[in-house]
Order: sequence, then C-alpha cells, then structure tokens
Amino acid sequence: MEACCGATSMASVQKSVWTEVSSLNLVKGSGICLNSNKVRVFSLRPCRATQVKGCLATGKTTSSVTVPEIRGASFTDYDLSQADPDVLSIINNEKERQFRSLELIASENFTSRAVMEAVGSCLTNKYSEGLPGKRYYGGNEYIDELEILCQGRALAAFNLDGSKWGVNVQPLSGSPANFEVYTAILNPHDRIMGLDLPHGGHLSHGFMTPKRRVSGTSIYFESMPYRLDESTGLVDYDMLEKTATLFRPKLIICGASAYPRDFDYPRMRKIADDVGAFLMMDMAHISGLVAASVVADPFEYCDIVTTTTHKSLRGPRGGMIFFKKDPVLGVDLESAINNAVFPGLQGGPHNHTIGGLAVCLKHAKSPEFNAYQKRVVSNCRALATRLMELGYKLVSGGTDNHLVLVDLRPIGMDGARAEKILDLASITLNKNSVPGDKSALVPGGIRIGSPAMTTRGFTEKEFVEVAEFIHEGVQIAIEAKKLVSSSKVQDFLKFVTSPEFPLTSQVSGLRGRVEALTTQYPLPGL
Repeated sequence: MEACCGATSMASVQKSVWTEVSSLNLVKGSGICLNSNKVRVFSLRPCRATQVKGCLATGKTTSSVTVPEIRGASFTDYDLSQADPDVLSIINNEKERQFRSLELIASENFTSRAVMEAVGSCLTNKYSEGLPGKRYYGGNEYIDELEILCQGRALAAFNLDGSKWGVNVQPLSGSPANFEVYTAILNPHDRIMGLDLPHGGHLSHGFMTPKRRVSGTSIYFESMPYRLDESTGLVDYDMLEKTATLFRPKLIICGASAYPRDFDYPRMRKIADDVGAFLMMDMAHISGLVAASVVADPFEYCDIVTTTTHKSLRGPRGGMIFFKKDPVLGVDLESAINNAVFPGLQGGPHNHTIGGLAVCLKHAKSPEFNAYQKRVVSNCRALATRLMELGYKLVSGGTDNHLVLVDLRPIGMDGARAEKILDLASITLNKNSVPGDKSALVPGGIRIGSPAMTTRGFTEKEFVEVAEFIHEGVQIAIEAKKLVSSSKVQDFLKFVTSPEFPLTSQVSGLRGRVEALTTQYPLPGL
C-alpha cells in the first residue's frame, strides 16, 4: 500500500508491487477494501464474506480474494490522483523538468528509489522525542532499532571509531545542525569565525552586512569572517591567523558552499589551538567525497563535523552532527549536542528521513559509491578545463571537488542574467557571489556542480559538452543584455521572457540540443 510502504512509482521504470489481502494481519474490528483508485479503512462487524479484487500498491485488478462485507463508518484513503490532482500535476511537471534539464546546482542530487521508499513509508507516522532507549513516547522499539542502525552506519561511512566519535542523526538539515552546535558549545554573543559569504561561505556561518545581521547566527553571536586571497582565490590563512589572534573566537568554522578547493585542516587546527577555540567543519557539500576519501579528511583535525545528507552523499533531506566523545575545552560534546538538538531546538525527529538516511549510508560503503565520487571529481575537472579553454576565469583557477565557480565579470556579464538565459535553455545552475562582489542579488559569478548529472551517468565527455552549452548560453545572455536599455536586472528578466524577445529561436535551439542529450539518461529514483 503506497500510503504505508513506499514512494509513488513511475509505471515506465518501476516494477509493480503486488500484495494479497490474505497476507495482511487484520485486527478484529478493522479491515481494508480496494478498488481501482482508493483504499478504504473501516470498522467491521461479523457478516457474510464477499469477493473483492485489487492491489494494495497500485490499485490494479488482481486475482479474487475474500474479505468481510463492509458495514459502518469508513475512512476513504484515496491515492493522490483522486485526493489532489492539482498537487499530482505539479509533481509530474517537476519530474518532467528534472528529466529534461541539465541539473548543475552543486547542492542538488538525485536520490535512489530505495531512499524514496523509506522516506515515503509509515515511519512518518511515529513520534519519538528523545534518543534510543530514552523516549517520551511508547511504541518506539522499531524506531530505536532504526536510529541505532543509522548511527552505526554513519560512523562506518566515515571510518570512525565508535569509542572516540558519536553522531546525532536527528537534525532536520544543515543549518539547524549548525545552530544546534552553536547552542551546545557557545553562550549568546560568544565569538565565531567562518568563511565570508561573498567569498564562498554559508549563511549559517555568521554572515552579516554593515546594515543588517542577515543570518540568525550573526544575531545571536558575534561574527568575524575570514576571506580568500583575491589574487589566488584560496583561503588567506595568514590573514585568518592574524584576525583570530586579535578577535579571539570561541569557534572557528571550516567549510563552504561555493569553494572549489580543499581546506588546510592542519593549519586551521593550529590556529584554533593557538586561540583556544573549538574547530568545526561543515562538510555539507563534500560529505560524499569525504566518505569516499577523494578529498582530505576533516575528522582527523576537527572537534565537531556537521553535514547535510542530500548533496554529494545522495540521501534524503536531513542533517547529521558528529562529535568527539572525549571532552573538548572542558565540554562534554555528546551531552551538550544531544541536548541542543532535543529538547533545545527540535521536537520529534523525522523518522522517515532517518530511515532514508540509513539506506543511503549503507550504499556509501559500497565500491559503486566510491567509484561514483571519483567520477564526480573527474567530471568537474573536465568541465573546469573546458571552461578555461573557452576563456572563462575560474575562482582559484580550477577545482579539487564537485564544483566550479565562474567569474563572469571580465566578459561584462553577471550571474543573474546568465542564470536566467540558461534556465530558459533547460540548464539549471545558480548565480553566485565571487570575491569582490558588491551585490548578492546581482552577483558576478555562477556556480556549477557535477554530482547530479554524474548520478545520471554523465562522463567527462558529456561534461565537456556541458561546458560548451553553458558558453553558448552566456553568449546569448551577452547579446540580450545589449538589447535592453535599462541597467536593471528585473527589466532584463522581463524582456527575455516577453514575446518580443528577438533571440528566442537561439534559446530554443540550445534548449533542444540540451534536452536531446539529457533525455538519453535515466532519472534515478523515479
């Protein structure tokens, strides 16, 4: 039954799952009735038997089975097509968009059918505030088993010794995980240092402007960013060390959302030790690469490591916090972090997400997953090489991981205009700040990632073609910009989507060639 044992399937790619009513354990006083498009749950009275045909998973007709005749009130459990065709239509449209598009947003991926089945399961029905063995609700014996399994797989995925490291798998995503760490080890207005947002950092690392404390982190804590050396595009560790010595932060954060290079963890460990700070790594973007050992290992040097689970790790949309079990700077991290998650900042965990996470973490130990992560990096390097051959300036001059950051300012273009034209051509990426930018709304760059299309089967050859598609789209954007007298981005966006836009045929031609490529590759999970 879809409502209780799995995600919706596409008939063209997924096998039907048939369940006989005779195999169900029907409790006295309850029952199930099936027809072509709904499941009915009802109360029973002793009565005559009747014949009903149906399939719990699909609603399709199967062989006859005997169930009691229905009497009394009932709850009609329609499938989505009957319950809400509007939502189903939106889902199908999004599914088609994903199938036809070049998905190049560095933080996105395609998760597996197995993960979707777990996320779409009856696990979503259960409340389980607390930790395994210490719940505030009954009926959690299987939820405890699941969470303990997930914790063990998380430690195994990153080759961690369970006597030295612990993990909380309940965070709802990456930003909540980060704030739960801050809540655990900091007092209000304690000082933190993270990579500045315009230089590739993340909002949750303390971003603020001269006029506004943008992130909740910067509201509750005092934030001093470190930055890149704009001449190299690499983290300026010398300046970080000088600033930390003066600012005396209690926490230094490694990690980024748009930094194409590895971090120097030994150097950051030394800086943290010199000023008496905790060292935390937010590996949300690169956790899959870390698990496969294709980038440096932050666990060797950091006290705490956080991550999302849906980017390069290719799981459901969730988060994790890893922590050293031995006290650090006098703090019992295990107790502090667990209490910050619940009851500090969250209520009941999303057990369906934890189920999906357990599934993805099992796969993370497979040879196939390791090979995939190596292809993510090699594909991204092929993309970077071709973009540089086409004359583009890349921040840091290349990549060590899953993304490239392209500075469009030298060719008179910005990320907002380029993103829009590329989106019209079924190329999905995002505008992104680059070092030296003045505006986050009209940034000078675009961020391009390789994980999603590598999941669909792209190799270095296809990513060279991707670079050429992007180049063609940027050239159209440059020509379109010349046709708009206004300097406002909103006027540009309105112009390129109007019937009068003279370059529509060029955009359509590019979109046709993009979709001719993408539709040759299957869409995992659906």
